[in-house]
Amino acid sequence: MSQFHAPEEPGESPRPEKPRKSAGPEEELPLRTGRVHISARQRGMDITALGHLALHLPHGLASAAVVFVLSYLVGTVTGLAWWIPFGCWALSGALVFSRPCERLLARRLLRLRYPAPDEERKLRPVWREVAGRAGVDADAYELWVEDSDEVNSGATAGHIVSVTRHSLSILTPGQLGGVLAHELGHHTRGHSWASVVSLWYALPARLTRALVRRLAAHVKRPSGNAAVLSAVVIGIVVLVLATATYGLIFLPLATPYLVAAVSRRADLRADEHAAGLGFATHLMAVLHAECDRQESGRPDPEGVMVRLLDSQSDLHTRMHHLQAYLDRGR
Repeated sequence: MSQFHAPEEPGESPRPEKPRKSAGPEEELPLRTGRVHISARQRGMDITALGHLALHLPHGLASAAVVFVLSYLVGTVTGLAWWIPFGCWALSGALVFSRPCERLLARRLLRLRYPAPDEERKLRPVWREVAGRAGVDADAYELWVEDSDEVNSGATAGHIVSVTRHSLSILTPGQLGGVLAHELGHHTRGHSWASVVSLWYALPARLTRALVRRLAAHVKRPSGNAAVLSAVVIGIVVLVLATATYGLIFLPLATPYLVAAVSRRADLRADEHAAGLGFATHLMAVLHAECDRQESGRPDPEGVMVRLLDSQSDLHTRMHHLQAYLDRGR
């Protein structure tokens, strides 16, 4: 979920990159009224989506092993063929992208709701303009609203685009279009569905790991000599495996940092998508407002490791890339 913040006082003097204060909604974001060309290929998969899937492949394989063991045990007890429950799990990922499951996900997990009539009147025309510029069928996606006092937006599963109530009340149509175009970029470039698929197929392994940790917390700690012996045995095993695999067994330790780096790159690519639709200036204004808010708030400095685990690209990097895009267009 990509986060944006607007200034605390909408009447502040905008920076040069922001839309002019005197511009009305129609002048700032002219809405097309004619025919809209719908592209034959509306979705794709860029390198960041592929990287996200590749980094979560070990988790998926571990989940497959867990489900296989459980399926085999169930088959032994009930006489059911093991491949039936295992195959149902393997195909269950498609259910995540069904409309009923997406709506259940939006309501229960993400705490979203359908837009109110007045919110619909402001949100729908801007969304149709964004989708029309991208050559995407606007009706292929569902718009949701989050009851939050922050300016935030999100692209989830295969067809969910959400904004907060505060976004609709404080952002101009152009700025709202830039935020929506950013989220549409996550959808059309495959970032959203890759994240959902990775999370779904990694779930059995994560639940098993959490269960093992909870059980291990209740196990009586060994005595001093036994603990030393166990540490020596584990050290030898790890050393042998590291030598045999050329250190690849340590790759899972770096996976969270690599996943965060890929997610930050996906943010930049979504910004590039929004810029390509003509929303670079509007999105730059939103990022400037967030930067001003952070500077006035003086947040506590974060450590290097915390920043490396941040899945969102920092504001200055995003503005740098957007400014480079604007410079190339002059």
